[in-house]
Amino acid sequence: MKEQNKNMMRRIAYMFLAITFLGVSFQKTNAQIKNIVLVHGAFADGSGWEPVYQILKKKGYNVSVVGNPNTGMAEDVAATKRVIARQDGPVLLVGHSYGGAIITEAGNDPKVAGLVYIAAFAPDANETLLQLLQSGPPAPHSGILPPDEAGFVWYDMKKYHSGFCADLPKAQADFLAASQIPVSASVFGYAITSPAWKAKPSWYIVAQEDQTIPPDAERFMAKRANMKVTEIKASHLVFMSKPAPVCDVIETAAKTAK
Repeated sequence: MKEQNKNMMRRIAYMFLAITFLGVSFQKTNAQIKNIVLVHGAFADGSGWEPVYQILKKKGYNVSVVGNPNTGMAEDVAATKRVIARQDGPVLLVGHSYGGAIITEAGNDPKVAGLVYIAAFAPDANETLLQLLQSGPPAPHSGILPPDEAGFVWYDMKKYHSGFCADLPKAQADFLAASQIPVSASVFGYAITSPAWKAKPSWYIVAQEDQTIPPDAERFMAKRANMKVTEIKASHLVFMSKPAPVCDVIETAAKTAK
């Protein structure tokens, strides 16, 4: 009887260890990224991310918004990396428009586990934004102006609604145009040497009605980088006009990026 009891206790102990091991393995397999860092582009600021921020916060994510100054690639990457450094654990880095170029460099940070490009530039090694813009016909309603005397590029206020955010209310577009942050012309000549998307899993959202970056150019960059692509019928500011489907893509990336 004593021997039977010992055998029973051994079996119970083995079962407990097996269940514990399987539980740990299950947790590791299903672990997901909880830190999401959002990077805005040119002619906008971080406040535009609020609809996306609110949705993701309600789902339990730790969301941070970078206030990149748009004064030069080095400064904008540095601002992004300062926010990445504040995160506890792996990070999903999300960039819109020019913000895509920023995350292509800042994404090399070891904390970054995945990248999401939203109607964004995804330059290859030694490729500039100017080269990308000149590689195909411009969007017909684009309002990107030549650099001013101080070396900054603005978006034409008269074309801001039609070219940047036609699916937002005009009153909102007028405010965005009046509060836009210009971008240093130097960023268009900056060449990234080691694109992060070559080493990190990446997702891309094509804005089908984009009048700033042509949708075909977005498709080209996404396909070239072998990204997982989602298309949304929206303007360049798709993350503001269609935040729910944008958040669906971000959440998919957070759950599956390794």
